[in-house]
Parts: sequence; C-alpha cells; structure tokens
Amino acid sequence: MKRRLFLAGTVAGIGLPALISPARAQADALPSWNDGPAKQSILDFLRRTTTGGSRDWIPVPERIATFDNDGTLWTEQPMYVQVMFAMDRVRALAGRNPQWRTQEPFKAVLTNDRDALATMGEKGLLEIMAATHAGLTTEEFRQAVLDWLATARHPRFKRPYTDLVYQPMLELLALLRANQFKTYIVSGGGIEFMRPWTERVYGIPPEQVVGSSGVTRYELRANRPVLLKEPKVQFIDDGPGKAEGINQYIGRRPVLAFGNSDGDQQMLEWTAAGSGARFMGLVHHTDAMREYAYDRQSPVGRLDTAWNEAVRRKWTVVDMKNDWKVIYPFEMR
Repeated sequence: MKRRLFLAGTVAGIGLPALISPARAQADALPSWNDGPAKQSILDFLRRTTTGGSRDWIPVPERIATFDNDGTLWTEQPMYVQVMFAMDRVRALAGRNPQWRTQEPFKAVLTNDRDALATMGEKGLLEIMAATHAGLTTEEFRQAVLDWLATARHPRFKRPYTDLVYQPMLELLALLRANQFKTYIVSGGGIEFMRPWTERVYGIPPEQVVGSSGVTRYELRANRPVLLKEPKVQFIDDGPGKAEGINQYIGRRPVLAFGNSDGDQQMLEWTAAGSGARFMGLVHHTDAMREYAYDRQSPVGRLDTAWNEAVRRKWTVVDMKNDWKVIYPFEMR
C-alpha cells in the first residue's frame, strides 16, 4: 500500500482507524475475507495501482470503481428488493384499483403467484413498477421508499433489508476510498429507489448512483415546483445499458468493477477493455446456509455467461462460502 492509508470515518457502523501502517493495511484492511486468491488479488491490485513509481500506478482522477447493487452489495434473493417494494405497493393500492384483481401482472401479486410473476419477466415487473411508482413526486417517492425500508422485513431473515448488506463488500468499499478511489453503484435497480439510502448504508452519495430511471415531468403545484414520476421507462441500466450508463453519467471508464450476474457482464467487459491495470470481480453465491446458493439456473441473479467469461479471462470470482468469514454486519455483534 502507498505509505499511509487515510480512512474516512465510519461506513455502515464499521469503525475504521483514521491511519494505519502499510503492514497492518495488508493484514487487516479486509478482516472479513479469508486469506486466499480472491483477497490477495484485490490487495495486489491496490498495491500495484496506488504505489508511487509502480508501472501500474493509476492517477487519482482515474481511480473509478463501479459496483452492481443487487446480489453484489446486498441480498437479492428470493426476489429483488425493489420488486418486493413494488409488490407491497400493489397490495396497498389494490383498494383503489379493483381491476387489478383480474388483471395481470397485478393478479399474480395479489394472489402471491411467484411462478406466474417469474414467467412474465422484465415486462411484467416494469408494468408493476410503472403503475405503483407513477403519480408521486420525487420527494413523495423518496419518503415512500424510506418508510417502507423502515418497516419491511426480509421473508427469511426477518430483518430490515438494509441489514442484509455484505460486510466484506463494505470493507472493500472503505478500503478503495481510503486509497482515493471514487466508488459508484451501477445497478439495474431504480435510481430513485436507491438514492435515498445508499449514502447512509454504503457511504456512496446519491450523485454516485447510476440506475434504471423513469420519466419525470416538471410542474408547479401551488406555485411550488415538483418533479412528477410518469409511467414511462427512460433508461434500463442492465446488461449493455450498464456500459452505456457509465459512459453517460460517469464519463470515465472504471478501472475496477464488481458484479454477480449476467446482467453485469458488459460492465466488466467495458472495464477490462481499457488500458493499464484493471480489476474485474464477480460474487458467486455458494452459501445456502448463511445466505443463498444459486448461479446458472436462477431466475433472480443468474450467473451463467458472465461466469464462463470470468473463467476464460481469469477475472476474480469470489466464492462466498469459502472467501468470506462473515456475510452480514450483524454476525459480528
């Protein structure tokens, strides 16, 4: 590590010393990671790219790191968190929309038919989100998200969804920022769903969140300007859209990118295509006891072609069961 690592405060309740020596940085910077090739590849990349005089040194303005959110920074099973939020809104709004009881995809939500929802794919999910998110101002939507996160509980763990963030990835985000990397979320999730809470949970401010977005319309209400959410999709930040979104909203190609599914493949390919030192990583969900085990056949977070590409190109694949000592911060309390 470059001489000294300055650690900026506390991230998600993890206290980190303000200054640590290079020796301790190597030993303790990722305490929730087991020693092995995955951890070592991260530390080696940081040592090579932040040490003055190294041929792989990366200038500070170019130290851009992008992370998928669902399945990379927090749990995405048994269904994406924003979909759970949208489904709860369908149930809450069903009284005002009696036609939903016989109209798909809303009928599937109200009857809890997850198989039917899975077969509807992205189209059905987008229809649910458009119907349940539209008509709110951006401020109203932000508050609806925060209110839901404060009360909603994961069906298996019975904890708030924001408790189900990955401790090892929180440590990695903090270590990167300590080495003057700028960390971004680049997710297929809705940008306005994530922005209200990412700074508190991950230390990533809203302006460093790239996600799928809907159309908003400016209007005056009682002489007060608001942005009103409309039932129209503006941008899908998934698959090829992730590379396009990075170019459009960040303006620099990442030197480090982490994902967990086929939807992240193009982001990793775009990162790898740059010159100089690069790091591409995938989180492989292999721990059915502490979290979930899934990959090629999963309807949520499928890891198939991206896994093949990672093996072929020798990207880092993190085996959750073997590489992480703990999964969640609450395991350490």
